[in-house]
Amino acid sequence: MNSTVWIVDSYEEALAKNLVIVSLGLVINFINGMLVVTFFSNPMFSRDSRYIFYIHLVINDMLMICISVTLYVLTYVSPLVNASLCCVLVVLGSTTFMITPLNLAGMAIERFIAICKPLHHAQICTPERTYIFICLLWVIGAIPSLADIIILLLIQPISFFSSLVLCYPFSSFPSKAHKDRTTASQVIYMSLVWINLIYTYCRVLFTARKAVSKGSANKARSTVLLHGVQLLLCMLSYIAPVLDLIVTPFFPVHRTKITFFNYLITNIMPRLLSALIYGVRDQRFLKQMKEYFTCKVIIVKIMPSKL
Repeated sequence: MNSTVWIVDSYEEALAKNLVIVSLGLVINFINGMLVVTFFSNPMFSRDSRYIFYIHLVINDMLMICISVTLYVLTYVSPLVNASLCCVLVVLGSTTFMITPLNLAGMAIERFIAICKPLHHAQICTPERTYIFICLLWVIGAIPSLADIIILLLIQPISFFSSLVLCYPFSSFPSKAHKDRTTASQVIYMSLVWINLIYTYCRVLFTARKAVSKGSANKARSTVLLHGVQLLLCMLSYIAPVLDLIVTPFFPVHRTKITFFNYLITNIMPRLLSALIYGVRDQRFLKQMKEYFTCKVIIVKIMPSKL
């Protein structure tokens, strides 16, 4: 959010916006929490690298929602925040944001191996190697944020970390070096992920055309294509500043409303759609979720009658 909206908005408008954002955050994390519970309710999922990648994506989105909503509310409740706390929140938010496309790339590679190298899939995509790969994703995703901290230590005095700042990325990391680093890392990471998705999709497509049994190959092709859709949802965050610049001049009086809806559409809603698109589409996962929560509802209804 723009760091000045808390001054412009009326109390009623600010309250309404925060209630909407917090409520949506709770609803999205509740739904994602159901997906996490479903994953751990059946040991079969924890032995399949495909589901491990998926639930990691869901958990990462939950963390991102928590941090994003916290930063949004802080913009109104306490705009000036301790610089150290702000840096921690911004670094965690940036890292979780970078993890999403990297995880999608990992999911695409797993599907590529399953279809194009089926005889080697069981040996390559073991749960242990999947967890190691996820740890590697976190290291790669954290590198840009760690670079921000190093730059900050070089250009700011130590006293900066005990001062109060506006908790907003470009306020916490205002130098040109930070902006250049952000642009470079986002371009490099997203370009590599898109190359990965396009390559894996093409290879799976060619394999599907040559396969005698086209069912699983076609399904894998659709899955990789779905990863591209998820990546597009993830990239909506990049167009938020552009939308602000384009739309706001036409409706300057409604600047804060435009920024609010922009944030809602490009940052909050994709986190819900990203998890649901993949989870609901997977029939095995959806069946387990229905059976597990239906069973829980029946138990809850029966218990009071016995008491």
